[in-house]
Amino acid sequence: MSARMSGRMRIGLTLPSFVQDPEIALSAARIAEECGIDGVFVYDHVFRRGRDGERRPAIEAISLLGAIAEATTQVSIGTLVLRASLRPAASTAAAVATAARIAPGRVIAGVGAGDSESREENESFGLGFGSVSERVMELEETVRVVRDQGAPVWVGGLAPSVRGLAAREADGWNAWGVGPATFLEWARAMRPEAVRSPFECTWSGLVVLDETDAAATERAAQMHASSDTIVGNPATVAGALAELADGGADWAILGAVDAADPRTVRLLGESVMPLLARR
Repeated sequence: MSARMSGRMRIGLTLPSFVQDPEIALSAARIAEECGIDGVFVYDHVFRRGRDGERRPAIEAISLLGAIAEATTQVSIGTLVLRASLRPAASTAAAVATAARIAPGRVIAGVGAGDSESREENESFGLGFGSVSERVMELEETVRVVRDQGAPVWVGGLAPSVRGLAAREADGWNAWGVGPATFLEWARAMRPEAVRSPFECTWSGLVVLDETDAAATERAAQMHASSDTIVGNPATVAGALAELADGGADWAILGAVDAADPRTVRLLGESVMPLLARR
């Protein structure tokens, strides 16, 4: 059932993927399920660069997805987003279909074309990094092969060509880091063009959450959070998400800068979500 059909915006959390120990992500997923968070999502990277330029570890997305499917029983599990250029479309489809058999009705396959930050990862493994149009063509092939494998397919991206592909071929669209007003404008334009039904418009962005605004601001400074990060206590974060909820967004998926901290997960599920529900 889509969130629009159920009458409320669902809340998701991206799991800590840039860690050495997979149990950190699995623990966050279990706590999220316990707290009533609707979905948990994994990133698709083979490594990341820290602020000091050093490579950070990254847990491979499909392996982690399978582990989370086994470790949980109710929460939706998804990818934000599988990069079409990292693996053949048939391999992605097989992985999604397998995860959907492990966790029927719970898997969401987010796929994307990759952006400039993905170039080094691709080229480090000899995969190349095509032009935008070439990557969108790869993405379209992946969407067509992955859909109808037991999981809805969301296309992630902001470019007009990617939004058009989402409406034409996919079950949903995800926008990372765009402002609520722009997201809702684009979502309103896309819904009438969507071919598949239901079609979900989903937003995601970074958040630093703490018990008080002052504590959240201090943590954001310590973590060098970017200027577009939502920072605040549960009421502040709920207020920032209210515009999306009022505009009919199907999901808001929060990239918690400190998702490895169980307290952050519990504040989201036990404090932010009830505040949103009462609005």
